[in-house]
Amino acid sequence: MGDKTKGGVVLAESAIERQQVASQCGLVLAMGPACYLDKDRYPHGPWCKVNDWVVFARYAGSRIHIEGGEIRLLNDDEILATVQDPEDILHAF
Repeated sequence: MGDKTKGGVVLAESAIERQQVASQCGLVLAMGPACYLDKDRYPHGPWCKVNDWVVFARYAGSRIHIEGGEIRLLNDDEILATVQDPEDILHAF
């Protein structure tokens, strides 16, 4: 049996595995000068800021490998959500 959400819904192990594969979590290190400038798409301003943890699709953005790690360059429309703690991402339902 899988984990339960806070609302009591039981998640199958296969659903949990799909969630882990389908999305990634990362820390916002910097934001370019052109992000979130489209007032029609983002009338309330940016969804995130520097030092926020964000969720994005597994294959989103451009990957840059430096010093044994990976940095992703993401467009503003590739950010799916912000989270308080990346450890809790599966339990945020």
